[in-house]
Amino acid sequence: MTLKEIEKHACFGGSLAVYEHQSAALSCAMKFSIFLPPKALAGEKVPFLTYLSGLTCTHDNFTTKAGAYAAASRDNIAIIAPDTSPRGDDVPDDVASYDFGKGAGFYIDAAQEPWAKHFRMESYIADELNKLVITEFPLLADKQGIFGHSMGGHGALTLYLKYPGLYQSASAFSPIVAPAQVPWGQKAFKGYLGEDETAWQAHDACALIEKSSARNTFPPILIDQGSADQFLEAQLKPHLFEVACAKAGQNLILRMQDGYDHSYYFIQSFVADHIAHHARILA
Repeated sequence: MTLKEIEKHACFGGSLAVYEHQSAALSCAMKFSIFLPPKALAGEKVPFLTYLSGLTCTHDNFTTKAGAYAAASRDNIAIIAPDTSPRGDDVPDDVASYDFGKGAGFYIDAAQEPWAKHFRMESYIADELNKLVITEFPLLADKQGIFGHSMGGHGALTLYLKYPGLYQSASAFSPIVAPAQVPWGQKAFKGYLGEDETAWQAHDACALIEKSSARNTFPPILIDQGSADQFLEAQLKPHLFEVACAKAGQNLILRMQDGYDHSYYFIQSFVADHIAHHARILA
């Protein structure tokens, strides 16, 4: 698979680059950024994280706004930031919605037309992109974690629970923990998966942790949630995941951060803690 380098910069002793490639899973061209820490530039394979962004975002939001790379350099951990959905003129969209279509892939594989051909973000993240970056960069395949924000927090938690052999650590900022129970998730699941709500449970973090055969074996999950988040009560509902984890015996670190909202200023404030969380588990 051919990677096209779009840009590259020295960054905290490492490098930050953006690449484009043709995705077989999504049938379109896709971009992602990758931060490689100093050890990776010296030829040593390093642990890595995949960061999943939220609604309306691309790879660029985390890359330019999160302020994550000083901590990643310190802990010698690489970070991949992919896009949130397929892109291009041939990809269907709902131009009237910010929470469905382009910018809102929800990290699942669509089963409904006209979305099924292109909207296969689960396969893209957990299979195609994962294999690509491990092949092309000095990354340790058996030492990787996943984290994300909002819709991307949903993606991080669900992919972590679905693929315990792939991801060894997980964390999230303001995640949609119960998409089958909130408007954002219900709209996406109905559109991408259809009316059968039982099919939605395979993509709902609360349902997955309750039913997981691997319960009690996952390392601690870290979630940060701002108390002033405008989406807290209607869309995020972290207490539902807290209850589900307690029932399953899963160790959850849920930190309610007083006064913080849903923005990247919130992510900037605590991203170093998240990278350190992953680094401890992956060490």
